[in-house]
Amino acid sequence: MRDRPLSTRTEPERAILVGVLLESPVDPTRPLAELAGLAATAGTAVMAEIVQRRDHPDQTTYLGKGKLAELVQLVEHHDADVVIFDNDLSPAQTRNLERALSLKVLDRSEVILDIFAARARTHEARLAVELAQLEYSLPRLKRMWTHLSRLKMGVGMRGPGEKQLEVDRRLVEKRIHDLKADLATVHGRREREVAARRDRMTVSLVGYTNAGKSTLMNALTNADVLAADQLFATLDTRTRRWRLPGWGPVLLSDTVGFIRDLPHRLIASFKATLEETLTADLLLHVADASSPQVDVQVEAVRGVLAELGVEDKDALLVLNKIDRLPDQAARDRVLARYPHAIAISAREGTGLAMLARAASDSLGRSFRDVDVETNPGNGRLLAWLGSHGEVLSRQFTADRVIVHCRIPAALLGRINPAEATVVSHVEPPRGPMVGSDRTETAESPPAAPVATPG
Repeated sequence: MRDRPLSTRTEPERAILVGVLLESPVDPTRPLAELAGLAATAGTAVMAEIVQRRDHPDQTTYLGKGKLAELVQLVEHHDADVVIFDNDLSPAQTRNLERALSLKVLDRSEVILDIFAARARTHEARLAVELAQLEYSLPRLKRMWTHLSRLKMGVGMRGPGEKQLEVDRRLVEKRIHDLKADLATVHGRREREVAARRDRMTVSLVGYTNAGKSTLMNALTNADVLAADQLFATLDTRTRRWRLPGWGPVLLSDTVGFIRDLPHRLIASFKATLEETLTADLLLHVADASSPQVDVQVEAVRGVLAELGVEDKDALLVLNKIDRLPDQAARDRVLARYPHAIAISAREGTGLAMLARAASDSLGRSFRDVDVETNPGNGRLLAWLGSHGEVLSRQFTADRVIVHCRIPAALLGRINPAEATVVSHVEPPRGPMVGSDRTETAESPPAAPVATPG
């Protein structure tokens, strides 16, 4: 195939999508639907799609020879600028494909990294994206120097080209080292910020990208968080106050969305950003009930949570966008597969009261119903009880006040025994947890009496 001239077009790049199906596709009717969404988010115009079923990929070009020839014809017919694979390619496979097609070839991970790079706004997110990109590109540096093949420097490209390649490799390795150090500093600061909020109950929104987490956060907290119908609209953690029925405000955090086959480099790089998820008291796992791939997306999120080591954390499965299902029968089919889930529409406000009650019930398992007896002049402690728990009643005597309140059990140890006496009420046993993301039911353990000397 002859070399194609450099394009002078100003419109979006024309893309051909390629998928090699090594197992049953997520969506049999359109297996490259998600890749098309990624390509559109990255700013390309999808011209055509090509799919091949194989037991294992070709070691040289991932595609078989026949499909590669078909791809060459598609590229020429559509005057394509880029070919995007829904698979992860090795550096050698990428080089071989680019030689055969005479144009840029990207794989799924590279497109996701490009989207993250375009969407990163904060210093922390930019560091994480740059680290992931450099770790991805390091083994592919030789591909970036293919233009030197036009120079006659002998077998193996000895001389300036090889020296430049080594220089670039050392520069990239040094930059990776520096970025890891910078991110370690950011991670430490993030841990301190999160630790400083441990006197508050925290809830973290997690879920597949474009499941509606930001829209839900806006609906629950009246926040002005960007909510867009696009992949990876949110890359940076945002935290707002959410007032729950039963005891008052908790902290609600919106996090970066997950996706099927999320590059491991991104999970590692964004660990600081996901610190809210790692330390949250409760996870709200938001899923798009209207998506034909909702089952796959739910499992993909659970897989990422397992990789982060938080798969055993308390979680409520929230089926969002229930209003987009065509009829009640479609809703019933989805809910039958997830009988413990909470069906909502963040856009229309449907089901939000039920979600708040379920979150209250879940968090309530770690709360204690207590009487705190102290001096009426101890305004600091009385204000602290009001801001960190729910004050149910106050009973005044001549020189004492007894505050009946609900407060996180983890905070009881912060009450100075020289200032107050704390006595725990015995709570009635709780029933099954509403809306659990688990198949089993859960009951609260009986509250142990807490007595602190006055």
